[in-house]
Amino acid sequence: MRVYRSIRSLAKKVSEIKKRKKTIGLVPTMGFLHEGHASLIRKARKDTGCVIVSIFINPAQFGPGEDFKKYPRNLKKDLDLCEKEGADIIFVPEAREMYPDGYSTHVNVEGITEKLCGISRPGHFRGVTTVVTKLFNITMPDIAYFGQKDCQQAIVIKKMALDLNMDVDIKVMPVVRGKNGLAMSSRNVYLGEDERVQAASLYKALRLARRLFNQGERNSGKIISKMKQVISKEPAAKIDYIAIVDTKELKAIKKISGVALVAVAVRVGNTRLIDNVILN
Repeated sequence: MRVYRSIRSLAKKVSEIKKRKKTIGLVPTMGFLHEGHASLIRKARKDTGCVIVSIFINPAQFGPGEDFKKYPRNLKKDLDLCEKEGADIIFVPEAREMYPDGYSTHVNVEGITEKLCGISRPGHFRGVTTVVTKLFNITMPDIAYFGQKDCQQAIVIKKMALDLNMDVDIKVMPVVRGKNGLAMSSRNVYLGEDERVQAASLYKALRLARRLFNQGERNSGKIISKMKQVISKEPAAKIDYIAIVDTKELKAIKKISGVALVAVAVRVGNTRLIDNVILN
């Protein structure tokens, strides 16, 4: 395993890999890796000849007052996990390497970025799509791996890749959960012991939505109302949104007739958590 910090040196290495006709799998991350990231690396290891993991806390996707400065960091632990899971290359650039003085170019996917998380985090997805475009250009992956927990992000990146004719396959892997059902997230480290218990209400509500759907309920409003009851029982939990939408344009669905995404965003204490399930 080799660590690269410079775009130029990594690009040179990628060119050599391409000449050897090896396929490249990219796992983009912001570090503080956990089992969810490990599952993506393992899948990339299985699918491709060379696995690249990027570790970059992207300042462009944090808004004013968000947690960029305190976002959890532990590079040594991250590198140990990457080596254990068989990654070949780790890309750890500084912000000035990705956004040098005078940087002024951005990538924006319109429409779907202005819904769900885009309402309370304006500009967030522009930062995501810009940095992912740069990572695709630098690493030239055949396949890029993302987690279903960040479902809107995955949908946005798929749309971006399609619209811009990017020659990369986007694979979205299942949510990895802890024992109480809480979706794995680097931000879970912010949760106190009692908050972690209360945070399990997100998945309880999502499981209820699935159960109601399986029992024949198709009215989104009724499902959302029942979900709110579950989460609102927890004193530290403040709902940002609960939505049932289609999986392409993220349009709200009143009556479920096909595949639907149930997405939630909740603040537990000071920590904003997201989760989702697919109803089919």
